Amino acid sequence: MWLLVFLVCFVVWAGASYWYLFGKPSPFSLESLRPPGPLELDQKKRYKVLKQAFHRERVPKNLDAIVIGSGIGGMTAAATLAKLGKRVLVLEQHDQAGGCCHTYTDNGFEFDVGLHYIGQLHENSLFKIVVDQLTEGQLQFVELPKHFDTVVIGTGEEQRNYTIYTGKTEMEEHLKEQFPHDVKAVKEFFKIMKISAKKTHYLATLKIIPQWVALLLLKSGIADLCSSIFRLVGTSATTVANSLTTNKDLQTVFSYFFYGVPPKDSSCVINALLLHHYKRGAYYPKGGASEIPFHITKVIQKFGGQVLVHARVNRILVDSKGAAYGVTVQKNEEDVEVRAPVIISNCGIFNTFCKLLPPEIHAKPAIQQRLSMVKPGRGSFLVFSGFDATQEELGISSTNHWLFKSNDMDGIMDKFFSMGKDEAPENIPMMFITFPSAKDPTSKIRHPGKSCMTILTMVCYEWFDEWKDTTVKKRGADYVEYKTRFAKHLFDWACSYFPKLRDKLVFQDIATPLTNTHYLGAYLGAMYSAEHNVERFQPEAIARNRCDTPVKNLFISGQDVFSCGIAGAVHGGLLCASTVLGHIVYIDLLLIKKKLKRKHAREMIQRAKKRQ
Repeated sequence: MWLLVFLVCFVVWAGASYWYLFGKPSPFSLESLRPPGPLELDQKKRYKVLKQAFHRERVPKNLDAIVIGSGIGGMTAAATLAKLGKRVLVLEQHDQAGGCCHTYTDNGFEFDVGLHYIGQLHENSLFKIVVDQLTEGQLQFVELPKHFDTVVIGTGEEQRNYTIYTGKTEMEEHLKEQFPHDVKAVKEFFKIMKISAKKTHYLATLKIIPQWVALLLLKSGIADLCSSIFRLVGTSATTVANSLTTNKDLQTVFSYFFYGVPPKDSSCVINALLLHHYKRGAYYPKGGASEIPFHITKVIQKFGGQVLVHARVNRILVDSKGAAYGVTVQKNEEDVEVRAPVIISNCGIFNTFCKLLPPEIHAKPAIQQRLSMVKPGRGSFLVFSGFDATQEELGISSTNHWLFKSNDMDGIMDKFFSMGKDEAPENIPMMFITFPSAKDPTSKIRHPGKSCMTILTMVCYEWFDEWKDTTVKKRGADYVEYKTRFAKHLFDWACSYFPKLRDKLVFQDIATPLTNTHYLGAYLGAMYSAEHNVERFQPEAIARNRCDTPVKNLFISGQDVFSCGIAGAVHGGLLCASTVLGHIVYIDLLLIKKKLKRKHAREMIQRAKKRQ
């Protein structure tokens, strides 16, 4: 009798598991892909897609979901749902769609705002498959040269340059050549990179499986027995670097992708993943970063959805039972109510819980507990410069440059972020330089004879806090003078490395944390959203910081789900879609990957037969 009961339970469990994993329709298929069309150069036609202003009559009927924010995480979730026939409305407060993937043009110069390069787009990679599915194969990329990054440590005669190469084996070997006395340390770090890359899906799984199961696996120690990733992810980058080498320059190279958190407070796995992301190549969207929202918007529209801008959501509607059922959009002097059974927020956890939910919902212990697990990230400061010269005349290339005044990253970041407002502008310890016009070959066609540069660094929001209640472009002369001090120091530093820039400068624009808040909706100007500290990446915190929220029907997408950057936000969108659909869409993507590998193998056999 008991054996029969056990068998019945096992069959029911196996059947339910199979149905959950494989029994639901897939949003993805190889049949949805089309050969890439010609690049759309007509700006008016592009704006018809990217700049559709919100009007009540443009809202589709019988919506299945509303997405707040058109950043890549929100667009990923929206397109995934749309490809299953869901009618999705994406609402963007800015005047064009894309979030950090949008570009803007001023005085004939085009600047990328948040996308500077992307990795893991080699043939048949999972991320390439994701991007192809989201855009139905329409997005094209330019592969950058092997030398994609340079890390510059020190200034003047003390300056040391370290070049970073792409390549499955070249990246590691090239680093060993530059650090011949630390070959073992480099080798061990690349082992950590490999573990981080191959086992990251274990961390993502913690967000998909039932929370009680995830916590049971972690607290019982079973998870640790399965993989060392659960121990590594909660270990700081400095701790790991110190265990590998005493060479401070090499330690800096291990953690040179800065995002506002000193290595001693960041996860070694996240830093390792950032470098591994470019191991098989660095890429840039052909036509610029705005190509991404341009093509994803078309996919959403294809299935009856819409992406509307000038649509500032000021409230998430919650019924008496505590379930979200819609939003209100601020339009002129009135609030327009839009309803849907699913609400996805891609505007960050702090904006979502602190600004958009009713006060009585925000005050609930479950919401406060989620907020206590994260804290706001550092603000970003950007300088956009336009030059009346070609890249050849300026002596620039597609290679990015990461500049540090010292190899003590923990020390210089702690010292800088503890400075007072007046002291900070002339004491910036690090910056990132990128030349988007040199990465995209179509830039020479679209903007002939012109080049552009973007400089990025991290700052404290508090330094700009006194102007937070002023209006954009009307913040006063003292604000302009203050942000110009930062920009001058950064530009002068860049000119010390690229001396030909100064004489050809004809345009400059400056973005502070207040700018990022206004145009991107970034909470406290943090482009990377919630801080990526090591506490956030403790396994238990990963398991608890999920896409679903204590508010029924309300979900979180984007960088706050898993990690920062374009790839991190995309995976945040996929995890969110999986949660909403009750179906792990990664399984569908892996099945497509398997089909492509089989197809590639068949083609190789056919070519071999023809040669014979």
